[in-house]
Amino acid sequence: MKINFKDLILFEDDDFIVISKPASIPSIDERTADKSVSILRMAKEYSFDAQVAHRLDKETSGVLAIAKNPEAYRHLSMQFEHRQVTKRYHAVVNGVHAFDSISVYLPISPVKDGTAVKIDREKGKIAETIFFTLKAYQKYTLVECLPITGRMHQIRVHLQCLKAPIVCDPTYGGKPIFLSGLKRDFKLKQDEEEWPLIQRVALHAFSLTFKLLDGKPITVEAPYPKDFAVVVKQLEKYG
Repeated sequence: MKINFKDLILFEDDDFIVISKPASIPSIDERTADKSVSILRMAKEYSFDAQVAHRLDKETSGVLAIAKNPEAYRHLSMQFEHRQVTKRYHAVVNGVHAFDSISVYLPISPVKDGTAVKIDREKGKIAETIFFTLKAYQKYTLVECLPITGRMHQIRVHLQCLKAPIVCDPTYGGKPIFLSGLKRDFKLKQDEEEWPLIQRVALHAFSLTFKLLDGKPITVEAPYPKDFAVVVKQLEKYG
């Protein structure tokens, strides 16, 4: 599927491009042999000096900021470094939870192969995330996540610690969500296999707030992509 970079743009000025990153496309080139597509590659084709100012996991959809020149990149990088950027993520998690500004402050370190992380109170780097319940359903909860720090897989492992792993995140104990688990009179046709409602980690970067070069604050929101929207819609209908 060919993606047109222009179609992803939510905001653009002389210094920044803010896009809605699709799931399954890495933020930067992966270490694998296939370097055919990444957000960084697409951005550089669109704007020669483009640099990705932060990263989203490959499976995560949502708001991603790109700097168009070195000054803009420094400006935004410093805001991330000093924790002056507000990132809001939405996640569908397993279980029913009432999070009212619950803060998880647990240090994280990567596991040996670097593909996942674990809580490591001795050697881990400080990580903090704040969680709010947006809506609780019968077996699932839509949660807003505010990462204060920006560690790899931080939201995912912190939710696991709260016994609220993200739907379809087997790495951290999240189980898939099926329509048959929501809809009482659900029937499959003979010889038909049921697929999960979403086939990736149910995590979406919903909004990003930062300051432009002139100091003016901006908040950019990314609407739910189709797969995430389907899950929420079915939960509203049957959950």
